Amino acid sequence: MTTMERTSITKNFPFDSLHQYLSQQYEGNFYSFLENTDVAIIPLTKSECDYCMDALWNNYVNKVKKEREQEKENLVITYKDASMPIWFKTFGSKPFGEKSLFISLHGGGNTEPCVNDSQWENQKTLYTLEEGVYVVPRAPGNTWDLWHRPEIDHMFDRIIENMVIFEGVNPNKVYLTGYSAGGDGVYKLVPRTADRWAAANMNAGHPNDASPLGLRNTPFTIHVGAEDTAYNRNKVGQEWAEKLAKLHNDDGPNGYIHWAEIYDDIGHWMDGKEKAALNWMAQYTRNPTPERVVWWQDTVTHDRLFWLELPKDQIRKYTQVTATRDGQNFDIQTKDYKNVTILLNDTMVDMDSPIKITMEGEVLFEDVVPRTIGAMARSLKRHGDPYLIFTGEVTVCTGIQENLYNESSTEVDE
Repeated sequence: MTTMERTSITKNFPFDSLHQYLSQQYEGNFYSFLENTDVAIIPLTKSECDYCMDALWNNYVNKVKKEREQEKENLVITYKDASMPIWFKTFGSKPFGEKSLFISLHGGGNTEPCVNDSQWENQKTLYTLEEGVYVVPRAPGNTWDLWHRPEIDHMFDRIIENMVIFEGVNPNKVYLTGYSAGGDGVYKLVPRTADRWAAANMNAGHPNDASPLGLRNTPFTIHVGAEDTAYNRNKVGQEWAEKLAKLHNDDGPNGYIHWAEIYDDIGHWMDGKEKAALNWMAQYTRNPTPERVVWWQDTVTHDRLFWLELPKDQIRKYTQVTATRDGQNFDIQTKDYKNVTILLNDTMVDMDSPIKITMEGEVLFEDVVPRTIGAMARSLKRHGDPYLIFTGEVTVCTGIQENLYNESSTEVDE
């Protein structure tokens, strides 16, 4: 950008203040600080917004490179009291920024650490990619719920961010696969973190109490042996295939894309037949701003999914909100939430024109939503993903009477 162009764009706008904030050192979360500054609420034009978004994302990348250098070298992800060693290998020669990422979850479970260690070592050699970064984490614990404990969500966010920034992964080409207890994790994790994945693959696992509702925008493939009778893995695999087929038929051609294989005369180990899932997943690219979002809260809850956000004090497990957008129009469906926030950017709507939000035919909001630095800062505070940076947001009251019974749940999206 030339000096003349910058002068034109920044007329009557305090870019200098933004750059001053970006150049300073702060204790705590910088983006929490930034969203409460004088520049956070000033409405932006699209060109001003693009300029600020680039500056904020570059700042985020530079902060990560400085703060996580030791994490990058040690290949260990930590969150609270949990530690997750990781191993990775890169295949192919795609340019920086265009690589795929496959995170592969080992089996094991409630057993001695040495058994889970051996499963981790086995997972490293289980698959070879045509292209991409193949990451195999070692579960941070040795319990039956290896891969769907609350801390896992944060740790996988961290792995994805690091691989995007340090290894050149495309955030829209991130995939999850797992075998046995790793398959359990895929069943549980993917619906509740569906906006992270381009597609996912479950092998020889059990869903426990997971629901497939959140998979509306995440292609999902199931592979299990017909003779894998332990924990009824074969039966529940077939049940999930049938649930996904019904959801797909009810939703339409773009929703609940799936592929299920129940292999005849095969038990827990499928002789490598499940490897076909890797190429199947690779054909899909994540859409970070889909036209319809179905959000079901699992036992581990979150306050944001795709372009929806919920108040933390209203979130409870086993609740649902669905939202659909058609051009500038949004429609919300929920029986559980008094307040819902719609997150916006210029890839979704024309931010210079009014949007309309309805619920059951009633108009909840109709106006222009401004682009602001505060909205962008909150996006980066939520999740470091360049395709999930939202530049505007509006919260509506649905008219639902707030349920004062706030059943305890474990929130992880801070």
